Amino acid sequence: MPRIRSTLTLGLGLLAGCALRGDVRKVELQVEALRAEMARSDSVRRVERDSLARVLAAVQATIAAEQNALVQVRGDIRSDLQAVQQQLMALQELTGQSQQRLSELRSRLATPAPAPAPAPAPADTTTGGGAAPPPTPVTPGGGAVSPGPDQMYDLTMQQYRRGSFTTARLGFREFLRQYPNDERAPDALYFVGESFAPENPDSASAVYQDVVKRFPNSPRAPSALYKLGLLAQQRGDKAGARTFFARVLAGYPRSDEANLARDRLQALGH
Repeated sequence: MPRIRSTLTLGLGLLAGCALRGDVRKVELQVEALRAEMARSDSVRRVERDSLARVLAAVQATIAAEQNALVQVRGDIRSDLQAVQQQLMALQELTGQSQQRLSELRSRLATPAPAPAPAPAPADTTTGGGAAPPPTPVTPGGGAVSPGPDQMYDLTMQQYRRGSFTTARLGFREFLRQYPNDERAPDALYFVGESFAPENPDSASAVYQDVVKRFPNSPRAPSALYKLGLLAQQRGDKAGARTFFARVLAGYPRSDEANLARDRLQALGH
């Protein structure tokens, strides 16, 4: 009987030992699984942290680039403003110069040309004294004598050659008003058109057409027709340009502009 008890006790002890080792193994497996899961979580968090760091770095780089661009834009705007201010100052200066030149031209036109000194009269042999000089001619009411056509045209051409087109335009128009039948009237009207050409081609075209209409027999007529053709060509009006160039050839075949018009027609495919 004691022997049976010993056997049972030993069996129970062995069973208890097996059960304890099984529980320990389970716990070890659970710990390993927990560690693996924690490792995976750390890896995921590390990847997320790295990704977030890259995004943050990209955002910071973008902000820095935007700041640099903003600084550049501010500098460009400041430079543009300075350039505009300089242009305005230059424009004001040019405007003042034009007004000054116009005033000078008006004052010159209002100043009478110096009259030639009268020739001395022959001595009066009957009395032994010299004859009295003739009185200086003045306009009725004592006003200043108007400048002649030569002086007015020369002064106006000086303004035109200087590039003072607005002042010259006024002078040529005043010349045409006072001396419409002068032989230089076609030239004056033609240069009115030339003064418009750099900035106002439409006004220049109207004046050139007036030259051809009013002075068809003048050497300025073929020049005006040729300029009309050039302006039409600049506008892209090839048909109109051909018409004007053809009119030069038909109406003024011996003019210098005829050869130029012929070359233009060939270039246009006439």
